[in-house]
Amino acid sequence: MVDPHTLHRWSHRLLFVAISAFSLFIYILPLHVGTARWPGPDLIVAFAFAWVLRRPTWMPLWLAAPIFLICDFMFLRPPGLWAALCIIALEFLRTREATSRDMPFFVEWMMVSGVMLAMAVVYRAVLAVFMVDLTSLGLVISGQISTLISYPVVVLISTFVLGVRRLTPAEADELRGQV
Repeated sequence: MVDPHTLHRWSHRLLFVAISAFSLFIYILPLHVGTARWPGPDLIVAFAFAWVLRRPTWMPLWLAAPIFLICDFMFLRPPGLWAALCIIALEFLRTREATSRDMPFFVEWMMVSGVMLAMAVVYRAVLAVFMVDLTSLGLVISGQISTLISYPVVVLISTFVLGVRRLTPAEADELRGQV
């Protein structure tokens, strides 16, 4: 029989893949009529950040990296650049999970905001160094803002609908070393 912890972890990993596939499908649908001035949030990044701060073993590197790389290909971004920045950010947040367990949500939200701001700045700097055509700065900023505004909603959905709650200290001791 399968260990309940293992079954729970793998079911949530598959759920993240399903959420990512559904979000990607919605993103590529031509639903905008007229000129869209405000880009939608990057829900895949928001869910990944929310989950890695709550249950780091449910968001392994080998699961997130291909999803972000597929998003790079589907959104016609330079392959691997945004995916690499997302992976670096996920690993940065994973190392902060133990300290963020006791943080109030507002501090977590500001930490995620800082990480996303750093990702956007590095992304634009790398594109500028290699002289790649850049989108307008206003569009990038509004995309980051919409993702940050949606982050609390993503956390609420993750916590109360999908059951991705923060680790308790006892669970953290029990799960230490498992992947």
